[in-house]
Amino acid sequence: MNITPRERVLTALKHQQPDVTPWQIDLTIDAQTQTAAYLEDPNFVAKIGNHLAGCEDGYFIEIEPGFWRDQFGIVWNRTIDKDIGNVQSYLLPEPTLTRYHFPEPDLERNAAVYRQLIASNRDKFRFAGVGFSMFERAWTLRGMENLLSDMILNPQFVDALLDTILEYNLKVIDHLLQFDFDCVRFGDDWGQQIGVIMGPKLWRRFIKPRVAAMYARAKQAGKYVMQHSCGAVQELFPDLIDMGLDIFNTFQPEVMDVAYCKREYGRHLTFYGGISTQQVLPRVGPVELRRIINEMIALIGKDGGYIVAPTHGIPRDVPPENIVAFIETVRTQQPV
Repeated sequence: MNITPRERVLTALKHQQPDVTPWQIDLTIDAQTQTAAYLEDPNFVAKIGNHLAGCEDGYFIEIEPGFWRDQFGIVWNRTIDKDIGNVQSYLLPEPTLTRYHFPEPDLERNAAVYRQLIASNRDKFRFAGVGFSMFERAWTLRGMENLLSDMILNPQFVDALLDTILEYNLKVIDHLLQFDFDCVRFGDDWGQQIGVIMGPKLWRRFIKPRVAAMYARAKQAGKYVMQHSCGAVQELFPDLIDMGLDIFNTFQPEVMDVAYCKREYGRHLTFYGGISTQQVLPRVGPVELRRIINEMIALIGKDGGYIVAPTHGIPRDVPPENIVAFIETVRTQQPV
């Protein structure tokens, strides 16, 4: 019997042992270009066998070479980082919303993207969602230092800003829930290498209630919920579990004890990631990389609850040989 990638992910999400651990290998633009040249195959990504397919609200328009404007009017400099970039200037230089007009989500554009993704990925676990879904959207408008200061000095402004972002996001979520997705994904980096950026107290004060409202919309519709956050945010796992989170990404072994997280939270969370783009992929050879991947699958993938993946889109400093080794390792897993 042929098991589809979607069925395999759903089994893992039920915390049952799939035949093999599902995988997802995403690459940055530079890494994809380098690996395509190495393999002499511009279509190699389609052959990875990835198990997930997703998209998110919003769009970018190139306004001049290397500079892209998003739907909020934020201009991103992508002359170095081609995938995300850096904010060129902040649209809220002062702690007030009076001079800025929030956009309405382009639901018609989103619907076209959703239909195309669903039609071409029937056998995969499908998700849609909101990137820069709360804290990140706020600081990309206000500036991170300013926003963190505002949490202490101007809390009413922060409440107004986050509530307006939440209003926008709920429109996106209510719309995407009309489509045949398995999961709603939220992207919002809360962590740094040593902990939660604003600290757990301020996270619970400002971020948690708005994120909980978004999770609730998805859960009420019977969808899984996925949260992406880089950094050492494991102290938030109990909160996220109580809020209804199903899948946590990026699951970084360089900043969290992955065995402890599996033991303490693995009954509730499916972990997605685990293969470090900081300390492993750019620094070890293919033989060692294969060993690390197989050990992570054995440890975290036991009894389901794991999607093996790099901890972020694979960056350009990872040798193509390692990317090929990663693909071959997950594709040649022996069935349990």
